[in-house]
Amino acid sequence: MTDIDTWSPWVAIFFLGAPALLSAVGLAYSLYLSHRHIEEIKDALKNSRYIYLWGPSLGKRGLIWSLLEIAKIAGMMTWPKAYIRIGDLNPVDYENFPTHLKHRLFANMAIAFIALPWAIVAAVLVAFR
Repeated sequence: MTDIDTWSPWVAIFFLGAPALLSAVGLAYSLYLSHRHIEEIKDALKNSRYIYLWGPSLGKRGLIWSLLEIAKIAGMMTWPKAYIRIGDLNPVDYENFPTHLKHRLFANMAIAFIALPWAIVAAVLVAFR
């Protein structure tokens, strides 16, 4: 059952290739968020320390930094208690954060947390075939 050599070739290709495709979709979605919604995110989090410190440069430091910034903000919205505790997120900003942006940032995190374990399982199956 777990021997990948006995699987149909199309099933194996899908199972092994889907994490890479899902990761590419996640990167594209992060870039979309960083280019189309970063100003709205900055306005919604204007009282938070992270935005106060990094706000003027958010979305203006290049491709890799844009991806890292969206990942940080998505983490702040996904696990707010931790970021409120360390002081990066203002509780009032979190409560008033637009719901449609919360859903978009949560979807961004969900893509990453689905692709990573899937890629690990695929790599283990290939390694121990």
